[in-house]
Order: sequence, then C-alpha cells, then structure tokens
Amino acid sequence: MRRPRLGFLGIGWIGRHRMQAIAETGLAEIAAIADPTPAMLEEAARLAPGARRAGTLEELLAQNLDGLVIATPSALHAEQSIQALQRGVAVFCQKPLGRTAPEVRAVVEAARAADRLLAVDLSYRFTEGMRRIRDLLQSGELGRIHAVDLVFHNAYGPDKSWFYDPAQSGGGCVMDLGVHLVDLALWALDFPAVETVSGTLFAGGERLGAQPGRVEDYATASIDLQDGTAVRLACSWRLQAGCDAMISAAFYGTEGGAALRNVNGSFYDFAAERYRGTARETLASPPDAWGGRAAAEWARRLAEGQRHDPAVERIVDVARVLDGIYGR
Repeated sequence: MRRPRLGFLGIGWIGRHRMQAIAETGLAEIAAIADPTPAMLEEAARLAPGARRAGTLEELLAQNLDGLVIATPSALHAEQSIQALQRGVAVFCQKPLGRTAPEVRAVVEAARAADRLLAVDLSYRFTEGMRRIRDLLQSGELGRIHAVDLVFHNAYGPDKSWFYDPAQSGGGCVMDLGVHLVDLALWALDFPAVETVSGTLFAGGERLGAQPGRVEDYATASIDLQDGTAVRLACSWRLQAGCDAMISAAFYGTEGGAALRNVNGSFYDFAAERYRGTARETLASPPDAWGGRAAAEWARRLAEGQRHDPAVERIVDVARVLDGIYGR
C-alpha cells in the first residue's frame, strides 16, 4: 500500500487538527501546506517539518499530490475542490462543500468525472454514539421511525468576519451547524426521500424575510419525509441557554427511541442512549476521540487506492434541504 502525498490548503485550527489526525495514522505523507497567515504556516510546520510551503492552490497542485485537504472559507470550497479534482487530485473538504445545492452538485460531478475520492468533513457521523444509533435504526429494532428532533445551540458565534457575509458563507447558523444535523438525520435513516422543507430564520431577535442581507443566528426548520417521518430542527449562535452548547439528535419509533446528546454543555463529549418506555440503556459514553476520524478514514481509503464513491453524491440531498430551509 503506497503512502499518498497530501497537500493542506488552509491550516488554521481545524486544518491542523485534521492534519494531525491523518499524520497519526502513518498512512500518508504530508507533502505540502499553504495558508496566507505566516503564523499558521509555522504552527503546521511543527507537525510536518518536511512539508513544502506553497503560496497558492496552484503551487500546491504542482507538488505531484494524490490528495488535498481543504479548510478555507466556505465561498472557496466548491471552486477549490473542482480545481483539484480536475487535476486528478482526491479531495477532503470542510463543510459545507458548497454554499448551495448547485455548487455541491458541481463538485460531486467533478469527482465522478475525474474518478477521484471525495469526502466532506461531516465529523459527527464518526462519534461512537451516532454509529451505535445508526445501527439500531438500520436493524429496525426501534420500529417505524416517525419523529426526529435535532438541536445544535452554540453559546458563541464565529470569530471570522466572512461568516457574517451571506455571499461568502452561504448562510449563518444553519449553514454552519444545521448542516451537521440534517446530514446526521438523513444519513442515519439511509437517505429517505424528502417531501417538504420549511424554515424560519432570525437575526438579533428579528425575524428575517426572504433573501435577507444578513445571516441568521437562530433558526427552526421542519423537514417532512415521504414516508411520513417528521424531522424538526433548531440551531443557533450565541443563544443564552446557560451552557456552552446544546447538541442532540433524537429518533423516536414505534418500538423505542434513541438519542445522541452532548454531556454537560461540552462540544466534544457525547453520550448515546436507547429508550424503552421509561427505561434507558447507555449505548456509548465519553471519552471518544471522534474529531479527526473522518479525515483519517479518507486517508485510509485513499491509501488503499479507492476512487470515486457514489455514496458521496448523497451530500447533494443535504444541500437541497439547506436550500429549502433558506427558501432558495
């Protein structure tokens, strides 16, 4: 098994974290890094002292790479992913893969045409608790699922200005946090057909109208599936809820329920439980070092020589739901 040569475009905190997760597998060579901030380059060089520093994506792609990890602002994801894929380079990209469903579809089509491995860092799929819950759902042990409740409230807001520009970010808390929730629900339920989507968006306590000039910091949404399942979502930035974060994905069926929930307001510690009437059973509990698993899994598959995986095309379904929440 040959070690693929990887480049890293954008090496802030999240980019370096994914770099470290891949480096620890020993499956890939960190060949080149690029970031506009010298301090970020210095930090990354400590993790990969042999990596060549590049000034641009073009310089990165000139390094004979097998794969590229992208952790840049959202507005750049689709264009940069397509550019790499068209050069025959596999891609692991931070979410969202694109700001709209058409952008996401264009990246997926580029991966298909190039026959290269594409993955998106939808990291909550890789929590042990969510894996256990998905197994339960797929086995049918919870009966017919008729209700799903999704929550992601973050007591803080992003610290970079581009998050607050709709043209650059594609949206606010729904694009930043809701994408994880929508993906978890559809992925866990094996991507059922979606019938209707609606959303209500707020900014600073004010309800936003159609095509607002600012991003939302609070949102609710209803997603009705063709099989009759009702999915309800709520997410926010800077909600005054008495803790750092409230994160949960709960599934209720005719034969029981199951939920993933963060522990004590943590962004990282999760517990999963199964419900039978008033009784509950623990499925998973902390500690669980899940944050870098998606990146490490992509690196493993790339090292094995895997190419385009049609399963990634379901990310377009997630993007269509986000477009529906935004009324696009």
